[in-house]
Amino acid sequence: MLLYIIRRVAYAIPIAVTVGLVCFMLAHIAPGDPVNAIVSPDAPQEVVDQIREEYGLDRPLPVQFGLWLSRVVQGDLGTSLANGRPVSVDLFKAFINTLRLSLVAALIGFALGTLLGTICAVWRGTWLDKALSAVAATGVSVPHYWLGMLLVVIFSVKLMWLPSMGAGGAGSQNWVWDWAHLKFMVLPALTLAIIPMGIVTRTVRGVVVDVLSQDFTTTLRGKGLRRGRIAIHVLKNAAPAVAAIMALQLGYLMGGSILVETVFSWPGTGFLLNRAIFQRDIPVLQGTILILALVFVALNLAVDIIQTTLDPRIRRA
Repeated sequence: MLLYIIRRVAYAIPIAVTVGLVCFMLAHIAPGDPVNAIVSPDAPQEVVDQIREEYGLDRPLPVQFGLWLSRVVQGDLGTSLANGRPVSVDLFKAFINTLRLSLVAALIGFALGTLLGTICAVWRGTWLDKALSAVAATGVSVPHYWLGMLLVVIFSVKLMWLPSMGAGGAGSQNWVWDWAHLKFMVLPALTLAIIPMGIVTRTVRGVVVDVLSQDFTTTLRGKGLRRGRIAIHVLKNAAPAVAAIMALQLGYLMGGSILVETVFSWPGTGFLLNRAIFQRDIPVLQGTILILALVFVALNLAVDIIQTTLDPRIRRA
């Protein structure tokens, strides 16, 4: 098992380096000059050249990438062009906020998805299965930014039950898990949870139906095993595939929340990334995309290890 983990980690290293290269190039191939975003249009050329030299933008791209990668390895993501602060400071605060929101959304989406998927599998072919499957398909199909705006109109504008934006009266820096702060998270968390809920529902239904149709399940029934014991065996066999989908969906929640965080002004990585795009803040863009991509790589690695732990046949293969 240890050798398998070491091998998977070794496979992840070149992927992480490639991710770093892609993140670096994406920020540089975008149109426009980042220096123009921080200087006035009538600034002297000497000032523009000096700023470009300070940030290393006057050097060839391969040299810039080498210097950037060497700093990243040391934990230095550079300095923001917009505010002059270290990127790691703003990114750490935003990442914590996104992590809070993603975990709550994942808890809601995974719990509902597992429950609905199991119900669909047990009562497959009935009207209940068809109705819940339609709900899952709708959840996957509805654009979450549109759903977010709809929830704001209903629960914030019309009913005035929940706040529409922000992270709480004390802000995200002094976050406390109480209702004064949690009420700001309800709408964005529900909006983010709708897609993973639909995907997990369909996945759980398919996997559980497949397990229930296998010979060992019929054998367990024939031996007179109680339904609760049979359910444990079914869930154990379905766990590897479901766990993989859940881990990947958590990665999508972490990296795909830019529109939802913008709609609700939630101060996370998505909101930070959106602001950096409009400000043409290359260091923030590179640092944010890199961290989110590495989180996704780490989750994929965790999925491999979890699947191998739950199903040793994968390791033997």
